[in-house]
Amino acid sequence: MKEFELKYGCNPNQKPARIFMDDGSDLPVEILNGRPGFINFLDAFNSWQLVKELKEALGQPAATSFKHVSPTSAAVGTVLPGKLKKACFVDDIEGLDDSPLACAYARARGTDRMSSFGDWIALSDECDETTAMLIKREVSDGVIAPGYSEKALEILKTKKKGNYNIVKIDPAYEPALLERKQVFGVTFEQGHNNFRIDEALLANIVTENKAFPDSAKRDLIISLITLKYTQSNSVCYAVDGQAIGVGAGQQSRIHCTRLAGSKADNWHLRQHEKVLNLPFKPEIGRPDRDNAIDVYISDDSDDVLRDGEWQRLFTEQPAEFTKAEKRAYLDSLTGVALGSDAFFPFGDNIIRAKRSGVSYIAEPGGSIRDDNVIEECNKQGITMAFTGMRLFHH
Repeated sequence: MKEFELKYGCNPNQKPARIFMDDGSDLPVEILNGRPGFINFLDAFNSWQLVKELKEALGQPAATSFKHVSPTSAAVGTVLPGKLKKACFVDDIEGLDDSPLACAYARARGTDRMSSFGDWIALSDECDETTAMLIKREVSDGVIAPGYSEKALEILKTKKKGNYNIVKIDPAYEPALLERKQVFGVTFEQGHNNFRIDEALLANIVTENKAFPDSAKRDLIISLITLKYTQSNSVCYAVDGQAIGVGAGQQSRIHCTRLAGSKADNWHLRQHEKVLNLPFKPEIGRPDRDNAIDVYISDDSDDVLRDGEWQRLFTEQPAEFTKAEKRAYLDSLTGVALGSDAFFPFGDNIIRAKRSGVSYIAEPGGSIRDDNVIEECNKQGITMAFTGMRLFHH
């Protein structure tokens, strides 16, 4: 296929629209079902690069959930503990532990379920039946993978009344060394960002604390590769083989850190016993449960706990999850990794990161206030590496 005609571009008024190869060669994708749109393909090609790099860097199947050209999360296929399965609504999926790819997507989709509603999915490996069953029951726009088992393809083709977008990509495809885009009729050209992210990038430890366990290195690599395909400015928290909070597209670094930190906090709080044991009525679906949980763990919890409202969602009125209880729970957490796509200009980022359990940081360095940032890490007992490489993505 030399080109694919799209219904329209970013918006319905932007016509005509298509994807094609400048050199006239075949597209590296095959559309197995549906009719993906302009934004779908932006998500597809960015998300595929992310999972391909994660698989190459860590040697495990990887998955990501994308919305509006940034990942809500990305993960490798480590088995989910029981509490996380319940928090991600996958504790009823048979054979989940036997499919690393399904575990990766369960983690990616379950991290920020509000943002992932209607996501685009990328899988590093051939989609198997278990992963397809997990995808089938979520609201999603489409998926890209290097292949699909016969049963998985059959399952996915039943979504959206047979119109679900299923894209197969050639895993051997490599882009040209130079890439171009047009803005306002002006052509931009740059080298493709083929910078390799691996453990060697974490060698320059600049803090007094030098502890970098293998799990932290894995999580920082996940964080940095995720940032490579996140709209900048961006910060990413990661733990246990997955990104748990992505702050994308913020003008201020501290706003990135706060936004991503609040998402990481929500991921942790969703696994608290009070949240796991919320007495939902059986007819309440997953999207409504997501909305209710998001409100319950926020400062606006009265919106779902007040008389006249809780009766709609729960079989009995839940106890309030107090601010003090939430703070005590979050203060007990450690071991979280944090990556930043550019340097931290002030130590306030470190203080905020510590409030979300951060013990390990990787950032480029190069600020005139590096000494202040290092000093704050030393106060907080955080290990920090300077990578020397900015990871802006626009």
